[in-house]
Amino acid sequence: MSDATLKPPKRRLNWRRWMKPASGFVAVSAYLTGMGIMALITQAGWDLPSVDGLSDRTRPVSIQIVDRHGKDVLVRGAAEAQYVNVSGLPDSLKQAVFATEDRRFYHHAGVDPIGLGRAVYTNLKAGRLVQGGSTISQQLAKNVFLTPDRTLRRKIQEAMLAVWLERSFSKDEILEKYLNRVYFGSGTWGLEAASQTYFHVSASDLNLEQSALLIGLLKAPSRFNPASNPSAAGKRTAVVLGAMQDAGYLSKSERIKALTSPIEIKQPAQMAGSNYFVDWIWPNIEEAIGVPQQDIIVQTTLDMTAQVAAEDAIKANLDQERGAKQAAIVMLDGDGGVRVMVGGQNYRETQFNRAVQARRQPGSAFKPFVYQAAFETGLSPWDWRTDEPVKIGDWEPGNFNNRFDGVMTLEQAYTRSVNTVAVKLSEELGRERVIETADRMGIKGLKSLRSLPLGAQDTSLLTLTGAYLPYANWGDRVAPYGIQSISTANGRPLYDFSKPVRARVIASVPLGHINRAMRETVRVGTGRAANISNWDVAGKTGTTNDYRDAWFVGYVPDLVMGVWVGNDENASMQRVTGGQIPARIWNAAMTPVLADLTPATLPVSERPLRADSRDTLGVLLDDLETALP
Repeated sequence: MSDATLKPPKRRLNWRRWMKPASGFVAVSAYLTGMGIMALITQAGWDLPSVDGLSDRTRPVSIQIVDRHGKDVLVRGAAEAQYVNVSGLPDSLKQAVFATEDRRFYHHAGVDPIGLGRAVYTNLKAGRLVQGGSTISQQLAKNVFLTPDRTLRRKIQEAMLAVWLERSFSKDEILEKYLNRVYFGSGTWGLEAASQTYFHVSASDLNLEQSALLIGLLKAPSRFNPASNPSAAGKRTAVVLGAMQDAGYLSKSERIKALTSPIEIKQPAQMAGSNYFVDWIWPNIEEAIGVPQQDIIVQTTLDMTAQVAAEDAIKANLDQERGAKQAAIVMLDGDGGVRVMVGGQNYRETQFNRAVQARRQPGSAFKPFVYQAAFETGLSPWDWRTDEPVKIGDWEPGNFNNRFDGVMTLEQAYTRSVNTVAVKLSEELGRERVIETADRMGIKGLKSLRSLPLGAQDTSLLTLTGAYLPYANWGDRVAPYGIQSISTANGRPLYDFSKPVRARVIASVPLGHINRAMRETVRVGTGRAANISNWDVAGKTGTTNDYRDAWFVGYVPDLVMGVWVGNDENASMQRVTGGQIPARIWNAAMTPVLADLTPATLPVSERPLRADSRDTLGVLLDDLETALP
């Protein structure tokens, strides 16, 4: 018997047997899907918003920003701007719009299946969302009539309204209405307002480079704002010019010439330092309610009395002759609300927010997290370490005073900001423990470098100040925030902010230890210039190599404020330390805030009744040194 006779015969698949039920299933599924889509379309069309008065809506919306007490901060939008006519606009402006927003604008009836298909293909090929499929008509419908919700129902309504617009208005009228209503960032609605804001020229006089920059803003007005983020704006402008060449509006040589032509951004008319804060919260406004399409009131956490005091403190104490040209301030309440944000000494000169956008080395202002890690392992302010030469590989950190003072308590080492003891603690504890502690307090992404305890890795003033907040509010980490609520001009609530969740990040014993060390730093140490009578003031100074950055972050119960002083070009100052100009600015800004408050105390560890004899001697010597002139 052959092997072939032992194998079972092959069973043939009866396709006809399976095709009938399969086709029935597909038909039923298609039918149910179609019915569902029809029901959704019917529902979407049933409550389409009213389109009455579209031609009359020309005034930009008014955005009133108020502080936590209802006092005006500033108003954005609302300024009357001339209504632009498409016929008077330069061709390069219209071409930039078509190339980036709707290449088949004159060839579709409101919804463009070809453009949508191209966008889907491009996004799938890129593996991420890089191109939208909405037409100008759809964008106009969304901006004027609809909410920012990203739902299928809203997209259906958007398409229906776009078709209605195409049947009711000419193409030029649609483009005109779109350009007069779209948001361009910096509180500007409409092309003419944007042209006047950024360039101080009429929209009819825009050149190619200016047109490309403005149209580039439409994708993300806050992210590509040339006033606050010129680098991102420049890159986006290059993308627009590339799209114009790809669409056939520019030759390669014309694109290259435009890329190399400088674009001058004019300074805003408003100079108030509170604009830094408004710029900071603006993306949160858009995230909460979309680009505002009606007059709204935004109540914030800002305290205008404290804000003005902080701005005045910078003006009074910043020393240009010593090379200290810039400063920034952030103040937080115990719940994380931003009471003060000053991003620079003059908003009109530069809108770069040094409180948020600048990343600089904090120097010794990072040491609290080293000592906190030590206290969390069981050490106390009265334990001893030796200030002596330290060598890790080929690195030998020194002290600011260029000397070594021998045996001292951790409290003394902290108060005097001794580098060698901080480095020895970091190596003794393990750098990973220090990194974990800083991460828990809010400073992320640190690397295990030898210089870690000396604050040689970049952070922002807002991040560093937020990381000190648990010391002031009895141990809770809270994310900083700036918006309390948003409502319409007639009081209808649009958004209510829930305070961030407070998470306990430091236990009471190490908190008492670190607060004691911080308080002594202000009482008798490097931060004495920040001291305020009758108040428990605690804090830490920081100065980086060659006096490039000077910091003071200090706090009283439930209020923490950070101050940075330096230069945008990272140039050295003339021996400016954190205990000098920053501490004086801190004192001048905080004193009026505390004037009407009842003094309160921080949770601070008390010295043990039975102190070691060496400790007692050290304290006496330290007190004697402090008393000497």
